[in-house]
Amino acid sequence: MLRVGDLDRSIHFYTEVMGMELLRKSDNEEYQYTLAFVGFQPEKDGAVLELTYNWGTSSYDLGSGYGHIAIEVDDAAATCDAIRAAGGKVTREAGPVKGGTTVIAFIEDPDGYKIELIEKKPAIPFEL
Repeated sequence: MLRVGDLDRSIHFYTEVMGMELLRKSDNEEYQYTLAFVGFQPEKDGAVLELTYNWGTSSYDLGSGYGHIAIEVDDAAATCDAIRAAGGKVTREAGPVKGGTTVIAFIEDPDGYKIELIEKKPAIPFEL
């Protein structure tokens, strides 16, 4: 779950820039918040991201405990290009992780949350 300062802006980022779908959205009048769930597939098929907008709160201190969200992609460089073209912010271009060979990149959502893009590696056949 991520707390967001502008729900429409965040939904736009995760759907139009990241390519996720808005799966559901609900308001809680009594406690004054709205939840939006976004993902690459239906909730029954995999993980989704919950965006929480507390009415009247426009920003948060991200704190020192938060690291980043990680999403696996087919091609990190191409994904960065597509995100940039859609108006997203790339903070680390695609390249090998320090001390390794896995290709990663970092982007940032409108609230400043970091998202790591991890390039898929070919499956290694397993033999008994």
